[in-house]
Amino acid sequence: MARNQLVSTDIGSFKIDRRMIMLLVLAGLALSSWRFLAEYPQHNPWAPLDLNDPPGWATARKLSALKESPEVCRSVLERSQIAFTALEPAEAADAACSRPDRTALDEFPFSGNNPATTCTIAAGLQLWMEKTVQPTADDIFDSAVISVQHLGTYSCRRLYGADGGPWSEHATGNAIDISGFILADGTKINLLNDWNGESEKTLFLRAIRDGACSSFGTVLSPDYNAAHRDHFHFDQANRSWSVCR
Repeated sequence: MARNQLVSTDIGSFKIDRRMIMLLVLAGLALSSWRFLAEYPQHNPWAPLDLNDPPGWATARKLSALKESPEVCRSVLERSQIAFTALEPAEAADAACSRPDRTALDEFPFSGNNPATTCTIAAGLQLWMEKTVQPTADDIFDSAVISVQHLGTYSCRRLYGADGGPWSEHATGNAIDISGFILADGTKINLLNDWNGESEKTLFLRAIRDGACSSFGTVLSPDYNAAHRDHFHFDQANRSWSVCR
């Protein structure tokens, strides 16, 4: 009888020890995760967004969520020391095309006047330029991008100009179409002419398309369809998934 009690006691102790080991393992994993997220806030969905951090797992979702709060978005630009101008809201005959958020980047190298976009598009553009476009241009061409050509931001229309169906993100300025670049050494890069092939220009365009997927909720390139053969389409549609084509 004593032997049976001893065996039972040993089994009970083993169960307790195993639980303690599991708890210690889980605690260790939790501590490691906390340290990782503290060191790399770009992967932490709860950390305040800072555009000086490199893009991470949580960046695109944080950016698209800012669409609902221009004030919070502009505080992100301020915290990241990005110069911008908050423009007056613009009403439209169709309420779906009104623009309560009109934000212009003051120092972004647009060709011509700086267009008004939503703040979250402005934040995505700044992040993309600093963390993807300029480093890629330096690596491939040993030159900086000094001009970014675009086809517009605001257009009060539905998707693909249809008479019905969902509204385009362009309808509120929550999208921008990028068509080309000029480098400091005079190199001109155009999506219509340079997207396909094996040149350095093609390599550059495809690399910055891939990098844009960390800065925007939607990225469409000439690989998507013929309608995008001459530009990148970027938008910050606030949804639970991203599109990168």
